Amino acid sequence: MDFKDSIQQLSERIAKQQDAIVTEEGTKNAFIMPMIAALGYDIFNPFEVVPELDCDLIKKKGEKIDYAIMKEENPILLIECKHCKQDLNLHDTQLQKYFVASKARFGVLTNGIEYRFYTDLEKDNIMDLEPFVEVNLENINESGIKALMKFRKETFDKSNIYKAAEELKYSTLIKKVFEDEFDTPSDEFVRFVLNDIYTGKKNKNMVEKFKPMVRKAFSAFINDIVNQKLNEVFDTM
Repeated sequence: MDFKDSIQQLSERIAKQQDAIVTEEGTKNAFIMPMIAALGYDIFNPFEVVPELDCDLIKKKGEKIDYAIMKEENPILLIECKHCKQDLNLHDTQLQKYFVASKARFGVLTNGIEYRFYTDLEKDNIMDLEPFVEVNLENINESGIKALMKFRKETFDKSNIYKAAEELKYSTLIKKVFEDEFDTPSDEFVRFVLNDIYTGKKNKNMVEKFKPMVRKAFSAFINDIVNQKLNEVFDTM
């Protein structure tokens, strides 16, 4: 069974079993450990997977990460687990503390269904507030599978993942800017457009006048790109 089939099978298992899972340990056993195994790591080998790894920075509270994926006796990926019904938005600060206390460059917060991957793009050894990629196994798609594949044992490369994380993060932010400007063009964006097409004063009244035109033109531009891509696909069929 290849990796894609393993993930699809796990997705189907989640759909059938999640309502029967009543504890965090049950979530680990049914969903998270099979994911770790699908990534190619031996969950029974302490040189590859360490449960309850000590991540206590001050060595007094006994704080431990649920799982640490190891390479050459060092953690490369921390996995913090929650019950499959838990809202992950309530638990990201816990992973941040473990991240600081570890040498790992990547952390995962998961409830066995949703996987949020973090790194330290903003400041070394300080986990970013936002994940660089999120994968939901209830709605798994090709891009989600490709993201998971980067963390397989056989292909794991810290530098490549870090580079991909940076690109994913900023691509997502850029896309969000475009989406916001598409829905409601800001005054700054309208003035930016007018700089090349209008020589008069770009006061508030003029900006408001051009806003509907900018939005309409932006919409037409996006539609043209989509239609072009569709035509290219049809031409190759």
